[in-house]
Amino acid sequence: MASKNTLAENALSETKSSRLMPSKEGRISKKLMLIPLLMATGLLGAGAVNYMGREALSGNVTASKDAAITAQVHSLAVYKDPNCGCCGKWIDYMDNHGFDAKAHDTEQLSSLKQAKGIPANVQSCHTAISSQGFVFEGHIPATYVHQFLNDTPPGAIGLAVPAMPVGSPGMEYGDQFRPYQVLLLNKDGSRSVYGEVNSLEESVL
Repeated sequence: MASKNTLAENALSETKSSRLMPSKEGRISKKLMLIPLLMATGLLGAGAVNYMGREALSGNVTASKDAAITAQVHSLAVYKDPNCGCCGKWIDYMDNHGFDAKAHDTEQLSSLKQAKGIPANVQSCHTAISSQGFVFEGHIPATYVHQFLNDTPPGAIGLAVPAMPVGSPGMEYGDQFRPYQVLLLNKDGSRSVYGEVNSLEESVL
């Protein structure tokens, strides 16, 4: 028969073992608790990778569009009076805003405007003609010419800024400015407002 001391020692040993060695059920329970945590971590990781991928793709697409617009330099033949100084300033401005503008002095400017279908009441001091044959009359901001050439409205022949508005490109006088409109010229002789320039900052874009 085992002594009382031996029985006590065995009981103590079993108690320690049960503390040091979790039961099979306990181990399974802990593993089950880890599953949601691992899934959440995995989903977060996948989501982060997916988000970063979308951001990189979006950035690449935007950069590609910007590069395509910048790389496309439109040619303009600018017909003007030999004595017009503001026409030369507009040509320099266009050269600095994504165009290859070349001056052509002529004494037959009125005949050219008439031949190109530019109404007398919207004429200005110079007429620019793109390589595609579109006309751009007067001191038009470059952003509108780019917009027109990249997405030409059906039936349009070009744009015009009538007269010589103070503060328009090539007509700068300090901080003076007068709001003006950019008109869309159509083949049928009609015209409509293509854009409105209401500040000096908008004018030099």
